[in-house]
Amino acid sequence: MQIDIITIFPEIFNCALSAGIIPIALKKNILKVNVHNLRDFTHDKHKQVDDVPYGGGPGMVMKPEAFFEAVQAIAGCNLNDLKRFCRVILFTPQGVTLKQKKIVEFSKEKRLILLCPRYEGIDERVRENLVTDEVSIGDFIVSGGELPAMIFMDAVTRLLPGVLGSEMSLKEESFTDGLLEYPQYTRPNNFMGLNVPQILLSGNHAEIAKWRRKKSLERTLKKRSDLLEKVVLTEDDKKLLSEIKKENL
Repeated sequence: MQIDIITIFPEIFNCALSAGIIPIALKKNILKVNVHNLRDFTHDKHKQVDDVPYGGGPGMVMKPEAFFEAVQAIAGCNLNDLKRFCRVILFTPQGVTLKQKKIVEFSKEKRLILLCPRYEGIDERVRENLVTDEVSIGDFIVSGGELPAMIFMDAVTRLLPGVLGSEMSLKEESFTDGLLEYPQYTRPNNFMGLNVPQILLSGNHAEIAKWRRKKSLERTLKKRSDLLEKVVLTEDDKKLLSEIKKENL
């Protein structure tokens, strides 16, 4: 996969590209990342990327020219063919809230171009003519698209085949099957009088799997009950949920 990022603060991405899961993918040649400074695609001596909004109002709006030039240069095609070669993602509070299902979809793409707006937003002509996907990381405001882009990139990268040491890690994580993950424990068995559940020490893998599923359902019920409305539950799941509800009465 190749990810191209367009930003006016390319230095923000130095950490994400040098520590964590992303450099592992880069080293394995599973992922290629290019960070582009939007100002490099301007042609005035001040490298201006923003201006006052038409109609008045507070703040500044990012101009369209540099975005159009950058995206076309990076994609290597004209606007009419753009959507055939890549997906152009704009991070905005107006976008669809990012969910794991959508991350899985993006992880199957070959080319992604990430647009990181700043100030009061971006000229609407960019949104209408370049952008294929508008994405939000939640109902709150951050200073620009750089942090959402890093979160997005990390989430997508860890789904690329060969990046993680164990593919099983992906299958048992929160949201993979629509539920929150079960509790995890490691050594020591006894820490300050706090013990690991005995079932995890039993060696009975069938019972451990059942315990984990029950705890996953219980945690989801308590913390994100809304998720249960979207999950396809088996008959065994329904029985476990019934037990959980009785135990909590």
